[in-house]
Amino acid sequence: MNNTAAEIAETRGAFSLDSTVPGAGSHGFDVFRHGWHTQVGDAFPLPTFSTLTTGDFRVRTRVAKVLDVAITDLDSASVIRTGGTPLGYDDQVRIYVVRRGTWFLGGSPDRAEYTVAAGQFLLRHGAPLHFGAALDTTVQILTLPSAMLEPRLRNRSITESANSAEMRLLAAHTNMVHSTVGALGPAGLHAAHGALIELAKAVVAGRFDDTEPGLGPALVQAAKVLADRHLTDPELSPAMLARELNVSTRTLQRAFTTAGDSVTTYIRNRRLEQARRALTAPSPRPNVSELAAHWQFSDSSHFIRAFKKRYGQTPIEYARSTQ
Repeated sequence: MNNTAAEIAETRGAFSLDSTVPGAGSHGFDVFRHGWHTQVGDAFPLPTFSTLTTGDFRVRTRVAKVLDVAITDLDSASVIRTGGTPLGYDDQVRIYVVRRGTWFLGGSPDRAEYTVAAGQFLLRHGAPLHFGAALDTTVQILTLPSAMLEPRLRNRSITESANSAEMRLLAAHTNMVHSTVGALGPAGLHAAHGALIELAKAVVAGRFDDTEPGLGPALVQAAKVLADRHLTDPELSPAMLARELNVSTRTLQRAFTTAGDSVTTYIRNRRLEQARRALTAPSPRPNVSELAAHWQFSDSSHFIRAFKKRYGQTPIEYARSTQ
């Protein structure tokens, strides 16, 4: 292995695990611990886990390390509890984003110091605490160097909604990191790391820095995720997406243009794709007028023209060709 490859291996890592499948639970924790030690390393030491956890470790998890940042996604099908906090941590900030269930930090098993419910995040600077997850909890944990976030967060804790525009951008970027970290070279690693830090700062400040060009990909991805959830909404538009993401429409358009697309084109193509899938569904299939109305085309003629331009056939021709 040459020096560059060795350096990359030291600064990035990734692994995933699904120990919820039958028979995997008894060895799931050992696999998780091995993946953590080999891919994440000593800069992020694991706590001691309770025997309740190590004996029945049924989780779906994916972990990524980018330089001095670690991202852990955890979906628990069993109760998670630590038995001791780790030693050797550098000065770090942790963000716990709970999408489902409940996450506990500190205190005792009967009374937690922090309780983070679904739809909330806790951003905390300070020594590691005991933690635990109730059954069926989905959480993302980001560990970041505190020096990058100072002086905003010295010995502070923040609990807010996980559905803020800034948190949506951070979530979109962490998903991209999970998908791409194994293929990133040195420049890509530093770009991904820089965006993680800037987006964490945006969460702390409650404002996205739309002058930072490195955050464009996260903005595009967050807008796409949001658009996909609202494809049947007549109000879906670049302005609506920009408003939800707390940026100007111009900033959003510029980010899409840099990525080689436009917001309007993305929305139209996704609606056409959903309409195309509906045409291949078992009977009864929707007719052209129903599809045009459902996917928010102004009328059947407009829908037919757009569909033929995209797929080379009218909707009826396409439906017949797939029978």
